[in-house]
Amino acid sequence: MSGARQLAHLFDRREMLEKWAMGFGGLALAALTRQNALPGRACTLPIGDEPRVPHHRPRARNVIFLYMDGGPSAVDTFDPKPRLSRDDGKPFPMKVEPTQFRDDGNILGSPWRFARHGQSGIEVSALFPHLATCVDELAVIRSMVAEFSEHTNANYFLHTGHGLQGRPSTGAWVVYGLGSPSRDLPGFVVLDGGLTPPGGLDNFSSGFLSARYQASILKPGGEPIANIARREPSAVMQQRKLSLIETLDRQGLTHDGAAAQVEAALANYELAARMQLAVPELVDLRGESATIRSLYGLDAEFPPTRTYAMQCLLARRLVERGVRFVELTCPKVAGDRWDQHSDLKRGHENNARAVDQPIAALLQDLKARGLLDETLVVWAGEFGRTPFAQGRNGRDHNPFGFTIWLAGGGVRGGTVYGATDEYGYKAVEGRTTIHDLHATMLHLLGLDHERLTYRFSGRDIRLTDVAGEVIRAVLA
Repeated sequence: MSGARQLAHLFDRREMLEKWAMGFGGLALAALTRQNALPGRACTLPIGDEPRVPHHRPRARNVIFLYMDGGPSAVDTFDPKPRLSRDDGKPFPMKVEPTQFRDDGNILGSPWRFARHGQSGIEVSALFPHLATCVDELAVIRSMVAEFSEHTNANYFLHTGHGLQGRPSTGAWVVYGLGSPSRDLPGFVVLDGGLTPPGGLDNFSSGFLSARYQASILKPGGEPIANIARREPSAVMQQRKLSLIETLDRQGLTHDGAAAQVEAALANYELAARMQLAVPELVDLRGESATIRSLYGLDAEFPPTRTYAMQCLLARRLVERGVRFVELTCPKVAGDRWDQHSDLKRGHENNARAVDQPIAALLQDLKARGLLDETLVVWAGEFGRTPFAQGRNGRDHNPFGFTIWLAGGGVRGGTVYGATDEYGYKAVEGRTTIHDLHATMLHLLGLDHERLTYRFSGRDIRLTDVAGEVIRAVLA
């Protein structure tokens, strides 16, 4: 039995921390200064993040969440409504629910034509010429509803299953439930395209879970993670600073209830040590072929396309390296995120131009490498937009019926589920909630959403609260 296994046999983890706190810090320091560690084995003791046993056989191992910040309009993207074009400019005949800005106009027909694509014949707007070639991989859900019509609360709800800040993000729940196969990269990574969603970084928080489950923010280009490079003039100087941090952490272990927090901090120090070697290799794209770079759009004329292309390519490289949950945020475009309260045509065209080619390339590349079968791809905004105008040429927020889609990882491609009314205003068939979406994501990863719980504030809390049903119609 190795020395590490003998220690684990004699003491539980909390006791080991209390008796040999300096030892854990020493492992991190050794990795950071490249002393006393074999190449590729910066940390030899487990830190509790190894892959765990799922509740049932998983269909997916990883998730790539393509978050469409601001709320794309379903009737202009994946939910065609000919009635809007016929009645364009007429008063809206249905009861209008309270909207964000109360500047409701007449019916606004879509500026874009829809056409059928693929063997499935799914209709897609002209906004997405590249993604339209991939429709047979998509399960399009046209009956999603949300509980909030304001960005911040809706974002919290989409990301954490709760409309107020403070709960763990979906990515944090997934890594808590399954652990991470990657030893050198975080289990939950957010690729920052330049726009921080309303609600801020709390959308990516670990909430009441351990700090080790919180997202790491990675910026494509330049220095991908703040302070990932050594700033001190020498490894000795860095070691002395880290020794001081370690000493303070050791003192924290003497206080009741502090061991878990210190344990998480030390685990993050150890991970940071390994990331100093892993992250530069991750973002070094010199090994990617010119064909792949062009496929994603790294040479595109539109700068936001190049930004999102880099994110999508890094997302593929992250799941290749075992990262469990990757979220992409939107790039900055001329105008606003998908939040077109005015100038719908220009705003949606700019946003679609930024993401269309890179997303199609991601799906094609994952499939070609045999990764799509084990990678669940989710495309979603926090809500949709109204079928009637805000002012003359915009659309207000609409949580009553909007579209998302899933692909890969156990999803039945070429599927359309649910429906909205003839104007695309409210879900009328197969009404589907955010809790249902989360339950389905967890199910495909091998987790029962009712059994994935954490005891906090006197009760067992879960991502789906006390609701949620798996959307079985979209499962392969």
